[in-house]
Amino acid sequence: MRKKGYRLLAGLLCIGLLSGCGGNAGGNDGKGSGGNSAGTDTQNAQTGDGAAADLSNIYTGELERNVTIRVLENDTAIEQGYFQELIDAFNEAYAEYGIVAVDANMDQYSNLADDGPYGYGPDVLYQANDVLMKYVDGKHIYPIPVQNLECYAQIPDRAWEAYRREIDGTTYYMAVPVNVQTSMLYYRKDLLPENWETEWDDNGNGIPDMVESWSAMYRFSKLRMEEKEGQYGYMRSMYDVYFSSSFLFSYGGYVFGNNNTDPSDLGFSAGDSWMGASVLLQQASLMNEGCIDDTITVNAYSKLADGTYFATMTTPDVYTLFLKELILAYQGQGMSEEEARALAEENLVMTKVPMLPASADLTEENPELIPLKTMGGVNGYGISAYTKAPNACLAFVEFATSYDMIMRRCELLGIAPARSDVASQRGGTSEMIYQSLEEGNVVLMPSITEVDQIWTPAQSFFSDLAKDAFREPGERKYDDPDKLKAGLTQVDTQIYDAIFTLSGN
Repeated sequence: MRKKGYRLLAGLLCIGLLSGCGGNAGGNDGKGSGGNSAGTDTQNAQTGDGAAADLSNIYTGELERNVTIRVLENDTAIEQGYFQELIDAFNEAYAEYGIVAVDANMDQYSNLADDGPYGYGPDVLYQANDVLMKYVDGKHIYPIPVQNLECYAQIPDRAWEAYRREIDGTTYYMAVPVNVQTSMLYYRKDLLPENWETEWDDNGNGIPDMVESWSAMYRFSKLRMEEKEGQYGYMRSMYDVYFSSSFLFSYGGYVFGNNNTDPSDLGFSAGDSWMGASVLLQQASLMNEGCIDDTITVNAYSKLADGTYFATMTTPDVYTLFLKELILAYQGQGMSEEEARALAEENLVMTKVPMLPASADLTEENPELIPLKTMGGVNGYGISAYTKAPNACLAFVEFATSYDMIMRRCELLGIAPARSDVASQRGGTSEMIYQSLEEGNVVLMPSITEVDQIWTPAQSFFSDLAKDAFREPGERKYDDPDKLKAGLTQVDTQIYDAIFTLSGN
């Protein structure tokens, strides 16, 4: 984006969004967040009382002058250089107001509820919807007047839904979507069999069977293991609830009832979710014991690069990390950086996840296929209720969600943008994810605080399930449907107890 573009955006913020720039907002010491002076405004805005519904008591229409706002970004954006580009560009655009955005220099999973009241939290924070929305009940983040933002019309309602909250009959939006997170399949094109076009493309559509169906992936994984000890097909840490729960959803499971808003209705054992657990167990049988814990999650980048793994499943925002490892692997074979990059970009493929057999039997011949309903989320920017510069923070969010900055984020990080205009321009993966979202095959993580209680019980189950693949036949715990159902029912019970019994609710 040219400097002229930045100036224009700053002017639009002053004239349109903030209804006039100039003047000091008063009392801001330029140290970012801290103090509780904003608490009363937060309470008013979130209860929908009187004039608070228009949020003008928070966003006064004047940019605070000579302030520093601390921004919490995710580690990948920092490591790949995007975040530095973003704050450099913003700081140039707002230099005349003395507004400076800096790295909050905090762990990306820092808890605003713990840090904010004592002045240690960020002013603006980028996190997933389940993380940001848990701050709503404690009034730790401000509602945002999203209808006034340039990006509003470009973001589909399904993405806004992740940040929507109804309070006393008034609708508030608590953050601005940046990108959609869901599961994608990563694989090495150059590790396909030489005869894949004749032997592994039954429907003749030019797409390898093993990346279209989990049944074909199962057969291919078995073949790779038989061909050479220590090499694998599909690999994934089973204990990871975000990815493993997708297989339960595909057969009727869910997290909470009433569109993920009723925590008293637990659904990990609902429908035929045990069939999804059966698929996971079959997959684990063709992996090593790294699938029990986070070993595969950690080493997938290097193991895909050195050819140990053919494929894995993870989110689109880590594409650049896989690419970097593959480039290094090719360079280790004697290629120049330019040659290595070109070959890596050709051979590293990120695509939509395969289809499942309706029977859940990965060995069935010519099965009926159903879509994998993946758990997903929407990452976005929220504004701390403890900031002393809400207008400057709003300007930053507007800037960071502009077309040019989201496009740049795509280029450097490989994200699936929430902005439809950027997604349309980028095509490919972004369009795939949008299609899955619209078709209901991306199940958004719940945006209520009770979601914090699902992870440990579900993680314990998935880890124990994966262990079953390595137990002796007489010691296996999940070798029939009834045992799988009982295990999942126990997960629901443990989550319910954590929410309502142990917590005293």
